[in-house]
Amino acid sequence: MLLTGVAVFWGTNWVAIKVSVAEIPIWQYRVTTSIFAGIVMLAIARVGGHSLRVPRFIWGRFALAALFNITGWQVLSAYGAHMIASGKAAILAYTMPIWTTLLAVIFLRERLTWRILAALALSAFGVLILISSSLEAFGDSPLGILLAVLAAFSWAAGTVVQKSIRWPMPVIVMAGWQIFLGGIPILIVALLAEPIVIQNASAPALLSLAYSLMVPMLFGQYAWFKVVSLFPASIAAIGTVMVPMVGMLSGAAILGEPLGWREIVALLSVIAAIALVVFQRRVPPSAARER
Repeated sequence: MLLTGVAVFWGTNWVAIKVSVAEIPIWQYRVTTSIFAGIVMLAIARVGGHSLRVPRFIWGRFALAALFNITGWQVLSAYGAHMIASGKAAILAYTMPIWTTLLAVIFLRERLTWRILAALALSAFGVLILISSSLEAFGDSPLGILLAVLAAFSWAAGTVVQKSIRWPMPVIVMAGWQIFLGGIPILIVALLAEPIVIQNASAPALLSLAYSLMVPMLFGQYAWFKVVSLFPASIAAIGTVMVPMVGMLSGAAILGEPLGWREIVALLSVIAAIALVVFQRRVPPSAARER
């Protein structure tokens, strides 16, 4: 259910990003959706009775995870969505499971099973099918393509850092601090590089910004960090490949972006990939002990 929520809200967020950054500078957009979201999430955690203290020994890992999960992902994905179609940017950014699996095998010593390999193959097939529909459109902005792929790698690296340690705090506290810390470099650049023009944006742009802040960032980030705490990094990552499918469908419905048989085939491939790794027969505890 958490993965379903992540897919729906992060998928529709690609449309919100496209609408917002057409009028709001990208750095200001990302400051709002990170700094404020982090503050709100930490406030919710405090009201819920959780301590906001972070042990000193994990601050270094914390900063590294925030840099990859929030700063790198937020900036690179926003620029990618600005330069190419929102659905296409989502597809490229969500090649993340491929990079996560490779990094998890190298750094976390996660085991590659036939299910994971088959799911990766199905995911890659879905992405290739979607890319094949408009190679010319991708070629119009090679920098946009590169930024979207770098966003995927940044998020993958952050997921592996996230999984490399047992965090001694509730998920909501960890997520709040990561979002807030990751937003600080974005805030510094926004103040130095861009005039403040967010107040001049139209109602659709501001509403899209509000949606991104309140739903995909607050609920989506919490749900994602919770999923990472429950699953191996590679399996959690594969669960996200539903997001670009939602991005494609919402882009077609709201922005009029093209949708055809390729998107349907890719969607079915992604559903099969998720089913392979998420819906597995549980081994009874007694049988596991016998093994």
